[in-house]
Amino acid sequence: MKKLALLLAAGALSMTTVMANAADKVTLQLKWVTQAQFAGYYVAKDKGFYKEEDLDIEIKPGGPDIAPAQVLAGGGADVVLDWMPSALATREKGVPLVNIAQPFKSSGMMLTCRKDSGIKTPADFKGKTLGVWFFGNEYPFLSWMSKLGIATDGSANGVKVLKQGFNVDPILQKQAACVSTMTYNEYWQIIDAGLSADDLVVFKYEDQGVATLEDGIYVLEDNLKDAAFKDRMVRFVRASMKGWKYAEANPDEAAEIVLENDASGAQTEKHQKRMMGEIAKLTAGSNGALDPADYERTVATLLAAGSDPVITKAPEGAWTSEITDAALK
Repeated sequence: MKKLALLLAAGALSMTTVMANAADKVTLQLKWVTQAQFAGYYVAKDKGFYKEEDLDIEIKPGGPDIAPAQVLAGGGADVVLDWMPSALATREKGVPLVNIAQPFKSSGMMLTCRKDSGIKTPADFKGKTLGVWFFGNEYPFLSWMSKLGIATDGSANGVKVLKQGFNVDPILQKQAACVSTMTYNEYWQIIDAGLSADDLVVFKYEDQGVATLEDGIYVLEDNLKDAAFKDRMVRFVRASMKGWKYAEANPDEAAEIVLENDASGAQTEKHQKRMMGEIAKLTAGSNGALDPADYERTVATLLAAGSDPVITKAPEGAWTSEITDAALK
């Protein structure tokens, strides 16, 4: 009997030790499918950077029917990736997203046009059909058109907006003169489909003065009141940025890691390595801390959307440096 009691006590002690040593779980919801756009997180998991921070990370791929903010609000994730225009619009609508880190310093968003459409400058957009992503991705475009004074109602002096799927078919099939593209993804899909760079005219949002922040890390405001949650986020951001810097320095290896995590098998080595090279240009210069000037530029761009602004007033409490201050010290 005494021996049994000792065994039970030892078992209980062992279980207590296991529980005490269990890593803290964090669920990350991506904005899109598994690809090099999110390489830093996959690298951090593969290289053990999260494990070093005593974190057990689940990375959930996104897709066309997945809205990160909705997943977060519904309790399906602890932290999500989103573009700031979408996050600020969502916050104004009542879901209190807060940016806790900003791995992407530059914007990769572009409008790519067929040269044979006659478009040479933005003034030539009038009367044309332009492919635009929605689900929160339309906000930078609408702000740009407002800045240009071009209506988006399909009128003769305006543009017709084609709700573009997450592909480049409209420009290939001449359904649209221009389509939305990213420097690291859809532009190269057009090239791979047979059009050459000489066939295209590209307008980078950065060059047009309407670039907004992309791929930031967001959580719910109320969760930041919990000290244990904040501690997990400090460790998560620190490990994630370590992953991003490793990916920048080792782009081919990072792409391979992404491919190993692509359960769909839809990605190719050529495309992912090319994508990672372009992504590294967007994360370069960021240590994860949000630059207040970049934030203010984004807000100003969104407020300048004429009669139909993306947000109606400057947000309050939409970002905090508290997590990166602790993570980077």
